Amino acid sequence: MGKRLSKIYTRTGDDGTTGLGDGTRVAKDSVRVDAYGTVDEANSAIGVTLACASVPQIIADILTEVQHDLFELGGELCIPGHSAVTDLYVERLESELDGLNKDLPALEEFILPGGSQAAAACHLARTIVRRAERRVTTLTAVETVRPEVIHYLNRLSDLLFVIARVLARAENGQEVLWKRDRS
Repeated sequence: MGKRLSKIYTRTGDDGTTGLGDGTRVAKDSVRVDAYGTVDEANSAIGVTLACASVPQIIADILTEVQHDLFELGGELCIPGHSAVTDLYVERLESELDGLNKDLPALEEFILPGGSQAAAACHLARTIVRRAERRVTTLTAVETVRPEVIHYLNRLSDLLFVIARVLARAENGQEVLWKRDRS
């Protein structure tokens, strides 16, 4: 692979526009840029989770694969008409989700974000993925987005919830349960 960026700044965005992957220039606050920017933010939040020393290797492998997926998903959103995410990506997430969830106790209460540093970071990543899903849904009202993109983000937020539960236990932490009656 050749060099992708030889110069980091171009000054082309100084007027409040940015270039999409197909060369089209759009406002930096366009719905499309907001959608793929939020996917990028989610990817970064997953990186914060991975930076926690207590993340077990099996979880690190899953999250690293997800980071690659999100880079491709962001590329799909950045290039109108481009396809990258397939049903196989969604099926892989579902398989990981089922495998991790089978050993967890059934939920009887809502869980508050926390439990350990890695679990809290994963919960933050989950909420950013949910926001990305909302941004992509907004984009679908004005431009064509393949349904696999939304399916992937929806399943990913579920997977991150389960991973956060696993991580809370991996650090001998406890999930923080929501308690309605605090007296």
